[in-house]
Amino acid sequence: MVLLPILAAACGSNPASPSPTVPSSSLPLVPVMGGARLNASQLANWFSRRQPQPAGFYGATEPVEALAAYFIDEGAREGVAGDVAFAQSIIETGWFRFSGAVPGSKNNFAGIGAVDGSPGDAASFPDARTGVRAQIQHLRAYADPSAISCTIPPLHAPCVDPRFALVTPKGRAPLWNQFGGGVWASSSTYGADIVARYQEALAFNGLSF
Repeated sequence: MVLLPILAAACGSNPASPSPTVPSSSLPLVPVMGGARLNASQLANWFSRRQPQPAGFYGATEPVEALAAYFIDEGAREGVAGDVAFAQSIIETGWFRFSGAVPGSKNNFAGIGAVDGSPGDAASFPDARTGVRAQIQHLRAYADPSAISCTIPPLHAPCVDPRFALVTPKGRAPLWNQFGGGVWASSSTYGADIVARYQEALAFNGLSF
């Protein structure tokens, strides 16, 4: 399922945005901040075996093995769970097929700037690693109240997230489960979809919550 056309808050929030709540769900509560449980090879293997068939419509600018490595590396740099961020990008891009409003050439794997009614305003990044870094930085803005500015410090890499300052207050959604209903995206099931996809990746690799 591709959610790009209905993104509402991936470009940052404002005082009118709804306060995040923890949805009632049978899924576990998963923090945004923390270490990855899956490595890049495990993520790439899961993707290759699980992607919708027939395969052959991959639209990212770099191979999935490279993308997975970027998510793990950039996530570790900022203390964000990079393996779950990879699962988020699966939801956002439709398994990196980019059949929504944001093309793969933008290297935007999280719909940053793709607001309802104006998906053409989505941010564009010069390469895949920069796009992943922007996503990780944006996630930290949502989850970490100490990430008060897009500078070094508190970040550990140069600021590339063009919407970092628009996330207010910082740390407003520390759980992936809270990302739906207008927090990161319009869909009320957005956070649950990410957690469910991550749960699937864990199970594929013989792990569980």
